[in-house]
Amino acid sequence: MALHPRSILYILGLILISESLFFCVPLVVSLVQQDGQYLAYLTTMIATASVGLLLWLPNRTERRLKRRDIFLVVVLGWILVSLFGAVPYVLTGTVQTYTDAFFETVSGFTTTGATVLTDIEAQTQSILLWRSLTQWIGGMGIVVLMIAIIPLLGVGGMQLFNAESPGVMIDRLRPRVKETALIMWIVYSSLTVLAFLLLLVGGLGIFDAVAHAFTTMASGGFSTRQTSIGAFSPFVQYVVILFMFLTATNYALLYAGLTGRLRSFWQNDEFKAYITVLVVSSFLAALYLFLQGSTLADAVRHGTFQVVSIATATGFVSTDYTQWAPPLIFLLVALMFVGGMSGSTTGSIKIVRYVLLIKGTLLEFRKHIHRDAILPLRFNNISIPEATLYRVSAFFVMFILIFVVSVFILLLSGLDMQTAVGAAAATLGNIGPGIGDVGPSQTYAHLHGGVKYFLSSLMIVGRLELFTVLILLTPYFWRRY
Repeated sequence: MALHPRSILYILGLILISESLFFCVPLVVSLVQQDGQYLAYLTTMIATASVGLLLWLPNRTERRLKRRDIFLVVVLGWILVSLFGAVPYVLTGTVQTYTDAFFETVSGFTTTGATVLTDIEAQTQSILLWRSLTQWIGGMGIVVLMIAIIPLLGVGGMQLFNAESPGVMIDRLRPRVKETALIMWIVYSSLTVLAFLLLLVGGLGIFDAVAHAFTTMASGGFSTRQTSIGAFSPFVQYVVILFMFLTATNYALLYAGLTGRLRSFWQNDEFKAYITVLVVSSFLAALYLFLQGSTLADAVRHGTFQVVSIATATGFVSTDYTQWAPPLIFLLVALMFVGGMSGSTTGSIKIVRYVLLIKGTLLEFRKHIHRDAILPLRFNNISIPEATLYRVSAFFVMFILIFVVSVFILLLSGLDMQTAVGAAAATLGNIGPGIGDVGPSQTYAHLHGGVKYFLSSLMIVGRLELFTVLILLTPYFWRRY
């Protein structure tokens, strides 16, 4: 089975055309603010749309998109939107090299939140809004957005949806994938508006409220302030905690809750595990901070904030957690490998995989005692096929293997152990700040250009759930049969 290049180019053209529309936002802000950067956005918008049209127009009659084409479309799509999305950073002089611009853009679209900007507050509002907007677009996925708003797609919709959306299983909210994608974007946008309004109530200006609503709902972590959410009031920090929690919850569950089916939350095994991890970890962090001399209010707020931020792969900070005691740093590093629920905007391994692995392990214990019994693996009262558990195990092993190999490569590049571990975990898990020289009070600016490209690739691999990218590196993908 051969690839269908013209069909692939047709979809990639649509993706670029979709991306070009979003440059209107920083363009308008630049014109209103009169910051002199509007030409950068206008030029990028025209260039992106032009390339998109060149790819789409000659191939618009081609719709033979097959399963193997899907993987190439999604990976190339994310790379292309990052290549064009990086241009405004260079044209506006925000960064000095395209390498830094590409790193910042990939970090944005993958909702990682790792940054090379050393003086965020010195940047114009238009570029900071573009920075936040890349995370908001990437949170739900530009391919999913395209499926929702462009009915011309028509082919391969569910495959594209599954290849890009995070999680083990995607809950279809409607029979047609376009309707499912549209509902997810409506829920996503509605919660973004609610977050914006509550941040306004908390005293943020319109610009800061918009930017942080974008990046909070995306589990992104980009902020308009150098000290992140630590620059704002305790009320704002609690609002951010709430929406970090919500956006890392399965969107099918959120939709069920919004339509009155609240019982769905307590009947969901993954949600119960998700709540347990956050509550227990927050309690331990707060207790340790309190015993170390923090006031009860500060201990609860900072402990809960950092646990939820890291566990949901958002990456906001309320304080420099690398100054905490080693047990707390270890807890946060461990949470970098957790993630929120499947079917959400969060990154990392995700709760559902741990639930299935633990249930599978306990089931093996029972099988050793009752060797002749037929004992199915059940999740949410549904029997799970062994193939699903096999895929979960393969993902877990591959994630850890990629992490270990990445740490080794970073060590070879000259980074110390702590920084290498922090950078690998933070980029592969789409978290942002790590530990060592890439901690919350540091940036990735000092890293070598080659290291930045390597970490950018880790962000994309992590965002696309490993196999969507890694399958392109196998001979099976390229073999004709």
